[in-house]
Amino acid sequence: MNVRKLLKWAVFIIILSIIVVIYRKYNPENSVFFPKCSFWLLTGWKCPGCGSQRAIHYLLNFDILQAMKQNLLVVLLLPYLAIYTLIDLIKQPSERVLRWKSILFGHVAIYVIFALIVLFWIIRNLI
Repeated sequence: MNVRKLLKWAVFIIILSIIVVIYRKYNPENSVFFPKCSFWLLTGWKCPGCGSQRAIHYLLNFDILQAMKQNLLVVLLLPYLAIYTLIDLIKQPSERVLRWKSILFGHVAIYVIFALIVLFWIIRNLI
């Protein structure tokens, strides 16, 4: 691995570690350092991302139920994104891996996820 690539990974890991420590220690609900949702402030309605900062805080503190109450979509999509990242890191994926990548992350999957996000957005404002 060349030095430049190693340096990029080191910077990424350091920044990610700092973010994880901040989100684990400070609850965005009680802290002025975290931005509030501008959509909610303007309309009084929750966007699909509302509560995601709090959900991440609770996940980092191993309170999965509270994280799900804050934003179920984030809790469900984080493993999905982790799977995508792992599949994408495979240098020479097999045909089987490529088939699963196409199923889980292809064009149809994009439309399904978009529809789920819109449905989540509507339902969370009706309840």
